[in-house]
Amino acid sequence: MAPKREAFTIGEFSIDAGTRASIKLPAAKLYNDTPLELHAEVFHSKKPGPVLLVCAAIHGDELNGIEICRRLIDKMSIRTLTGTLVVVPIVNVFGFIHQSRYLPDRRDLNRCFPGSAKGALASRLAHLFSSELISKATHIVDLHTGAIHRDNFPQIRCDTDDETMMAMATAFGAPVIMDSKSVKGSMRGYANDKGIACILYEAGEALRFSELSIKSGVTGVLNVMRYLGMLSSKLKPTASINASRSYWLRSEADGLVNVKRKIGSRVSKGCLLANVVNPFGGEVTELRSPTDGIIIGLTNIPVANEGEALFHIAQFVGDDIEIANEHLDEFISTYA
Repeated sequence: MAPKREAFTIGEFSIDAGTRASIKLPAAKLYNDTPLELHAEVFHSKKPGPVLLVCAAIHGDELNGIEICRRLIDKMSIRTLTGTLVVVPIVNVFGFIHQSRYLPDRRDLNRCFPGSAKGALASRLAHLFSSELISKATHIVDLHTGAIHRDNFPQIRCDTDDETMMAMATAFGAPVIMDSKSVKGSMRGYANDKGIACILYEAGEALRFSELSIKSGVTGVLNVMRYLGMLSSKLKPTASINASRSYWLRSEADGLVNVKRKIGSRVSKGCLLANVVNPFGGEVTELRSPTDGIIIGLTNIPVANEGEALFHIAQFVGDDIEIANEHLDEFISTYA
């Protein structure tokens, strides 16, 4: 008879094997003494296996990831799970309450890891998350969206030289995988430094729901769980392809922006992406793509100053652009 699996501990909470628990870690207080808590849903199976942490809203205005977490929680059954799943829908509780990317002091939580128990508010929250949640994980999926007024086509960002992270990224099944080295102070960077495989899913826009981004995200996390052996069902990914590089195309004039191509569109060198026009008539400045590629990011505000980033374009090597185009059709037909 196999030995009984030990309880899973977070803070003062102990979750017995074969059970699910909702835990709330004291994070801080509002000015009026109202407590704020870091809420995690924990599924701790009787069967030993990986510990997967799925988290969202490190930037408090990035809502798609919260909905992905909610749907993931509703789909989970402790009876069919191997290992441990920890889901934290809202990491930056302050930002979420205020519909803001930042903490009240305008610090970016995703530049404060691993934090300090004696630091500023952002540093303390990062320390709590690092010490009680990141430290317990073997693998992490970090869910993000674009910033306010900036849309991202579903993509995975990770260090593609790392075998485990690349396998997780491929299993996830987003149409594009971006080679992205982690930034100092980011949650992903801290996790990677600790030897914890962490991939980042980017999809959609802050303060907006995108059903395509959410559905793709839920399926992607489940696929990662299947790859890790946490679920016995078969992988169901759409094909992914690695971008060789990406760049932001900037406006060449000031004025109103009439966009001609949608996010997720394939573009060829020289094709018209937008017209930048004078609001009083007359002048029209054409913005054309300098390369072949796919639009994976787009600014949604139809006004721009000269030099402002408007289109994020991913490039591919050789025939990969043709393969990527086929994958896009498959992805959109699956999730649109």
